[in-house]
Amino acid sequence: MKKVAIITGANGGMGYEEAKEALQQGYYTIMACYCPSRSEARRQQMIEETGRYDVEIMALDLSNLQSVRDFADKIKSKFDHIDILMNNAGTLETGLHTTVDGLERTVSVNYVGPYLLTRLLLPLMGKGGRIVNMSSCSYVLGELQFPEFFQRGRKGFWQRILVYANTKLAVTLFSFDLAKRVKGKGITVNAADPGVVNTKIIHLQNKLLDPLADIFFRPFIRTPRQGAETAIRLMFDAENEGQTGTFCRSNKVVKLGDKYIHHKQMQELWDETEKIVQNFLE
Repeated sequence: MKKVAIITGANGGMGYEEAKEALQQGYYTIMACYCPSRSEARRQQMIEETGRYDVEIMALDLSNLQSVRDFADKIKSKFDHIDILMNNAGTLETGLHTTVDGLERTVSVNYVGPYLLTRLLLPLMGKGGRIVNMSSCSYVLGELQFPEFFQRGRKGFWQRILVYANTKLAVTLFSFDLAKRVKGKGITVNAADPGVVNTKIIHLQNKLLDPLADIFFRPFIRTPRQGAETAIRLMFDAENEGQTGTFCRSNKVVKLGDKYIHHKQMQELWDETEKIVQNFLE
């Protein structure tokens, strides 16, 4: 039986590397992309680089919860199982944007959308299944306040880095929480921190600063492949079999304190998120 891997944001830098690795290792690979028409060239590139053809693009807009549900329904109609879910896609918005679901867009793309997708696809996963969520060291700046987190990203004025950090704290807590909930099924859940990676997400959207960053900053940070390496190992390495509920950076488990492992808002975050996605789970 062919193994199946789903990678969100697979047309981007790290997502591409993760999807290519899945294809190279013999998985039927789903590139879950926001804009499929713009992703075909990347799919063809992947085929040329691997010599394998079992790769498919499917539309997924994480800023639209109905799109997440539609994607999951298509997966369920086509496959009776999936083996790997890599929640890689993310955004760092340049302003406050509200989705059709009334969510701040960064929160929807980075956290609520992946949460819903994971919940919908869990029935297709069994023993040996692996879920990897892309987090970030910025979680340390995170602070969750409800309902402001969902509506505006944070309480008070909107600030892109702090909103992003809040989503990464939520992703990290979700990873720890879900790992405990599905451990009995033999499914592992881990969070990966890629470090600072040279991808489009870190562009400053500034005509003066971006050219300077191209010269003095980006050449010295991680390439997409280097950034994806930790997630790739969590997805495929035999030595990571059974490892669950961890936060990893540079291919090593980072021991987070009880403040995060047993975060006081972990249950509240789960409950509040369930309220938002409830209609899409039925």
